Amino acid sequence: MSGLNLPMQAMTKLQGEYLNEATALWNQTLGRLQPDGSAQPAKLGDRRFSAEDWAKNPAAAYLAQVYLLNARTLMQMAESIEGDAKAKARVRFAVQQWIDAAAPSNFLALNPEAQRKALETKGESISQGLQQLWHDIQQGHVSQTDESVFEVGKNVATTEGAVVYENDLFQLIEYKPLTPKVHEKPMLFVPPCINKYYILDLQPDNSLIRYTVAQGHRVFVVSWRNPDASVAGKTWDDYVEQGVIRAIRVMQQITGHEKVNALGFCVGGTILSTALAVLAARGEQPAASLTLLTTLLDFSNTGVLDLFIDEAGVRLREMTIGEKAPNGPGLLNGKELATTFSFLRPNDLVWNYVVGNYLKGEAPPPFDLLYWNSDSTNMAGPMFCWYLRNTYLENKLRVPGALTICGEKVDLSRIEAPVYFYGSREDHIVPWESAYAGTQMLSGPKRYVLGASGHIAGVINPPQKKKRSYWTNEQLDGDFNQWLEGSTEHPGSWWTDWSDWLKQHAGKEIAAPKTPGNKTHKPIEPAPGRYVKQKA
Repeated sequence: MSGLNLPMQAMTKLQGEYLNEATALWNQTLGRLQPDGSAQPAKLGDRRFSAEDWAKNPAAAYLAQVYLLNARTLMQMAESIEGDAKAKARVRFAVQQWIDAAAPSNFLALNPEAQRKALETKGESISQGLQQLWHDIQQGHVSQTDESVFEVGKNVATTEGAVVYENDLFQLIEYKPLTPKVHEKPMLFVPPCINKYYILDLQPDNSLIRYTVAQGHRVFVVSWRNPDASVAGKTWDDYVEQGVIRAIRVMQQITGHEKVNALGFCVGGTILSTALAVLAARGEQPAASLTLLTTLLDFSNTGVLDLFIDEAGVRLREMTIGEKAPNGPGLLNGKELATTFSFLRPNDLVWNYVVGNYLKGEAPPPFDLLYWNSDSTNMAGPMFCWYLRNTYLENKLRVPGALTICGEKVDLSRIEAPVYFYGSREDHIVPWESAYAGTQMLSGPKRYVLGASGHIAGVINPPQKKKRSYWTNEQLDGDFNQWLEGSTEHPGSWWTDWSDWLKQHAGKEIAAPKTPGNKTHKPIEPAPGRYVKQKA
C-alpha cells in the first residue's frame, strides 16, 4: 500500500528481539527433554493448543511455540508501520487473518490431537470429517451448529402471535398477551434487516420478545422480508416509509392509541430513528419512548467494519447493485455478509469449526444463537448502497438537515421522546463508545446503559441466567470516558433496568385484547409467519 513504511530502526529492533526469543525457545525445548526421550509438558498459553497432545509432544509443542513467536513478531511489525491510520489498520487486519489461517492446529499433518483421534477411531474421524466438509461445500458455509435440530416456528421463534399486516417489505406480528392486563401504549420492535428478527425470540427462556410480553406490554414486531429479485430495487426511503412508518400506522389503527413505544436493534435502530425524524419533520411525534440497542447514529467510529469501507469500495457497490447500476439494481447476497462477519472473529467463527468439523470429525453441538447466525439474509442493493455512503462513509445522519429522506430534511434532535441507549462493552460491530455518541444527538431525556459481552451475547442476557453485569451513570454531559469512570456496576441483566424504565412510559393498564388485529387488519397467519422462513 502506498504511503506505508516500516522504519529500519524498528525492523532492526524486532530482528534482534526475535533472534533472542527464538534462541531462548530452542534452549527451553532442549531443557525439557528427558534421557528416555520423553519431555516435560510445555506451557503454551493458547486455547488452540490447550490439549495435552500439544504440551506432551516435544515437536508439536515447539512448533506451536514457534508459531506463536512468529505471530507476535508479525503483529509487532504491523504495529510499527508508519503511515495513514486506515491503511495501517488494514495491514493489521490482513496480517491477523493470515496468522489465524496459518496456525498449525488448522492442518491435520501438524495437529497431534486430530492425529490421535484418527488413530483411536481407526480413521473414522477423518472419514466423518470429509463427509462434513462435503456437506458444508454443498450448503455454501461452514456449519457452526447442528442446523437439522432447529426449525423456525417449531423450536426457535416460538412466542405465540399472529401476522396482522404484510406488504412486500415486512410482516407485522402481534403477540398474544401473557397477562390479563396490558399497558395502553403498545410496543414496537424493529430488528435489523441485515439479520432475521428471531434473534430476539430464540427460545422461551432467552427471548427478549417473550420477556417484554410477560411484563404486560402489547408487543408488535417487524419481520423483514428476505429480499429476492422482485424487491431488489428497494431503497432506504422504502424501508423507512413502507417499513417502519407503515408499521407505526398499522399499530395505531389496531390499538387505537397514537403513542407507541419503539425499540430498534443495530441497523433497525438506525432505520427507526430516521423514520421518527421524518415524522418529526412532518409535525408528528408518535413515540412515547425510544429504545436503541447497539445502534449507530454517529458513525465517526465504526470499529473494525471501517476497514472495508472507502470511496472506491462504495462506488463499486453502487455501480454493480445500486439504484443506477447498468444492469439494474441487484442484491447483496446474504452469504457474503455472513462470511464477512465471521472473519471479523475468525478463530471463534471459522477455524474453530474447521478443526472440529473436518480434522476431528466432530459434529458441532446444537446452539440456537449459531443457528440464527447461519440463517443469513440478502439486502436490497440500493438500500445497502445508500446506507454505506450516507452513514459509514460520509456520516451525514449526525448533521441536522444534511439528509433528505422520504422528502423531508431529517434532524434527529427533533424527535421528542425519552430515549434508552444500550451498548455492549466488547462489541466489535457497534463500539460502545459509538453507541454512547448517540446520546449527544437526541434531545429528549436520555439514559445510557452499558452491558458486558459483545454485540449479540450482551443483548440476549435474560435475568434468570444471572450472568454478566451492566453499568449505569445518570450523568451524560461528558464524553464516554468520563461516563465510564463515574459509572456504577450492577450484577445480572440489563433487561430488568430497561423494563423498569419502560413501564414509566407505557401508560396505564387496560384489559388485554382477546384476539390479535382488528376488523381492518385481521390475522393473516400464525407467528412467526412466512417471511422469516425464506432462505437467502
